Amino acid sequence: MAPPMLRRQRQPHRLVGWKIGIDPVLKRSFAGVIAALSAGLAGALMAAAPVQAGETLSFSYGPLIRSLKISSLKTFADSGKVPEDLAYFLQFSSPKQQVEFRKALVQKTTMDPLLVSRFFNSAMGESLLERLGRAITITRAGNGKYAIRSALVAAAFSKDGLSLLSVLEQLPTNVQIHGEAVLGAAKAGERVIKATETLTTTLRNLTAQEAATQTPVDYAALPDPRKPGPFVVKKDVWNLVDQGRQRKFYVDVYRPEGKEQKATSIIVFSHGLASRPEDFEEALKHLATHGFLVAAPQHPGSDAIWLKEMLNGLHKDIFDGQEFVNRPKDISYVIDELGRRNQKQFGGKLDLERVGVAGHSFGGYTVLAIAGASIDFDHLKQECDREFGGLNASLLLQCRALELPRQTYQLQDPRAAAVFAGNPVNRAIFGPKGLSNITIPILIGSGSYDPAAPAAMEQAASFTWLTVPQRYWMMAEGQAHVNFSKIDPGIEDAIKSATNLTLPSQGLISGYVNAIIVPFFATHIQNSDSFRPFLRPAYAQYLSKNQTFKLDFISGASTPGLVNAIETFKKNNR
Repeated sequence: MAPPMLRRQRQPHRLVGWKIGIDPVLKRSFAGVIAALSAGLAGALMAAAPVQAGETLSFSYGPLIRSLKISSLKTFADSGKVPEDLAYFLQFSSPKQQVEFRKALVQKTTMDPLLVSRFFNSAMGESLLERLGRAITITRAGNGKYAIRSALVAAAFSKDGLSLLSVLEQLPTNVQIHGEAVLGAAKAGERVIKATETLTTTLRNLTAQEAATQTPVDYAALPDPRKPGPFVVKKDVWNLVDQGRQRKFYVDVYRPEGKEQKATSIIVFSHGLASRPEDFEEALKHLATHGFLVAAPQHPGSDAIWLKEMLNGLHKDIFDGQEFVNRPKDISYVIDELGRRNQKQFGGKLDLERVGVAGHSFGGYTVLAIAGASIDFDHLKQECDREFGGLNASLLLQCRALELPRQTYQLQDPRAAAVFAGNPVNRAIFGPKGLSNITIPILIGSGSYDPAAPAAMEQAASFTWLTVPQRYWMMAEGQAHVNFSKIDPGIEDAIKSATNLTLPSQGLISGYVNAIIVPFFATHIQNSDSFRPFLRPAYAQYLSKNQTFKLDFISGASTPGLVNAIETFKKNNR
């Protein structure tokens, strides 16, 4: 992904980012264009060396073109004085907005220049550059992607550090900023934010409507699936080699012990891009305490090790494009391996006919493919060509599938009997045709604060395209794609200060996930009717009681209401 990658990190194994809003008043002036430029440039950092500094920015809107000296911006940033050419752009802004703009010019962003260089020389980074360069062009020379990359990485390496002003000072040539395109991107970004807010309200209402139609349940009198189950968990690490693909990878295996079971159900878990199986150990162990054998393979072409090697110059891209095929095959190979070890290590008790599969983010794509979703290249190409598609960071990941030969890929595993996809990247690559092929029970998990795979852009329409009767969607209010505390304790504080967001505790989010995912797999893999009452919107309301951040939960019964809400939003926000 793009903007999510670019941030300070101690362990390069998770992706996270956040959106930037544009003040609606600023948008009415050329100061708004500058502010929009600031937002766009702060999300795109590039590599190359400047040759000769540019001196002038040209702003165009329709037939109107006005120029601004970069030195005028520096004068304003240093002293607060407004040169004549800058005064034209600031004439419609308030004193408060001018103060904010002055701060924005010099506000530094701490970035690893090497990370900046590596990422924006990758396929995903270049895709983002191409999109940005359509709005910021070299005067009389077309797309400005290389000039932008040159300026930003030079600024990142400079003694002044990375700020909007330092980037502008490092531009190797004069550039033209096209107001229609920049304001169009800002409008599209606001539409995404509004769509997210509308979706949250819609799911809250649909949860209540569904709950009102169901027989009340006294959840306080039932066992709490958020608590550990009765099994002791032992962890093994297997090192496997798939000779057919010449692919080596390890698998974290969590075995439930201490209580007799006639059969042991299996869940195979797929981690996200640039992460590791062990990043999810707490959640996987929790599942194992409830009697599931959980196996979590490493995906060596898209994990934390690959990212580290990429940063060291051993790979050009953040992940190997063949991972769209290899990841699902890793899951199938793990199930094969469990079958080979079943008799000797597990006394023949493993249930290999009804396997649960779960995954996060890129792992969400992986398990949906295992469940039967097929790549729709025509739909993907159409989505990747959208004018402001780059606002959806996960689309940049999905668009890399266009590098694959156009053919039908047989990735489904018939042993998969139920699937949980958490924060999945999926909408563009599968489309309605691909997702409608899923015929096993499915649970989708989303977060209302997710900037990497936004629910309104990645999961809302996808849920309406599913046709299997046993389909569920849960959205945790405030969940933001990953557990920040597992990445770097400073990241959470940085996000709060940069975005004014209040984030829920990770304990609350984990509790929500455990409360639903255990009953989901117990019901659809272990065939346990005792857990079925938990797969109801009323249970989400019970869990959310007295909580600031709520859990919403709907089933396929709410699909018509969701479709209507989506269509109404489109009609009112064209």
